[in-house]
Amino acid sequence: MYTRYGRACIPGMQQVGGPEGVPSPGVSPLRIATFNLLHGQPLAADGSPLPYPDDAGAPLHEAITALDADVLALQEVDRHQPRSGLTDQTAVAAKAMGAADWRFAAALHGRPAPVAGWLRDPARPGLTVYGPDELGQDDDRPSYGTALLSRLPVRHWRARRFAPAPFGLPLRVAGRRGLTPVPDEPRAALAAVLEGPDGPFTVVATHLSFVPGWNMAQLAGIRRWIADLPRPYLVLGDFNLVGPVPRTVLGGATALDRRPASRQRLRELRAVRRAGGAQLPPRRRRGPAEPGPRLRGWHDLARTPTYPSHRPAVQFDHVLAVGLPRTAVGTVAAPRVAVSDHRPLLVEVSI
Repeated sequence: MYTRYGRACIPGMQQVGGPEGVPSPGVSPLRIATFNLLHGQPLAADGSPLPYPDDAGAPLHEAITALDADVLALQEVDRHQPRSGLTDQTAVAAKAMGAADWRFAAALHGRPAPVAGWLRDPARPGLTVYGPDELGQDDDRPSYGTALLSRLPVRHWRARRFAPAPFGLPLRVAGRRGLTPVPDEPRAALAAVLEGPDGPFTVVATHLSFVPGWNMAQLAGIRRWIADLPRPYLVLGDFNLVGPVPRTVLGGATALDRRPASRQRLRELRAVRRAGGAQLPPRRRRGPAEPGPRLRGWHDLARTPTYPSHRPAVQFDHVLAVGLPRTAVGTVAAPRVAVSDHRPLLVEVSI
């Protein structure tokens, strides 16, 4: 570890901004990170799974402490799952980073089943959101989902759930040879309006489907879902998308606004059918349609491979932003840690 701009940083972090983007000495940029935990699974140097230690949360605690993130998005997070030692992994991460506030969005309740996906808990079929207030309460139902943690004050929280795709895909699974048929699963997203040094901004944490097309629709839905929240926007997570696709989807997602006039025209057409073909009232002429609100300028704050962790070759994990100049980006890193088949992605940002 060493100190840069007054903060402890991870060796190997690379400067990606130009000289204009380097914060002045003494100024501490925010450290924004996303990390797919693979339920905190310890891995060997060759990527094969290792048994959990007696303190099942210890490797995760160590990894999160080393990141020293101010804002952290987590995916594939367990809460009270037998496979990960009944640990509340979001609470472990919150303690490790000293989070002021956090939320865990349980996309599903139940336990993993080999090949079949999940054995669902019928008592909890939908989305449930947990936070610091739930710590110590008598609710130990096993669950799985996405988390967002912050050292900064949080003005507002919101959460949503995405339905799974109706089919799965054959995928590579840590500890198994070849391809394994994997059904899709419900996904969750969390949004928080944070109080930054220069005012509020919005951060989203999510984990998108691995089914092509389905994940793009989910990402476009997130763009519309946060349209009323304050900019700048930062969208973090494992998108299961590569290259320019995520920023292209976000840049092209338009908040659709079905005009009242269009709905009125549909009612008129239905009335004509019911009346047996009576003359349709003449259509009112109007000027050219105005496009819905559109945000241009989405860009990747970091471009570096994050998967698989033992030999990164592809980037599924992203930090995307709009409303931030490129010069606001400082250093980036995807360090190797002792858990997960993904590497965490860490970006320093002046915001």
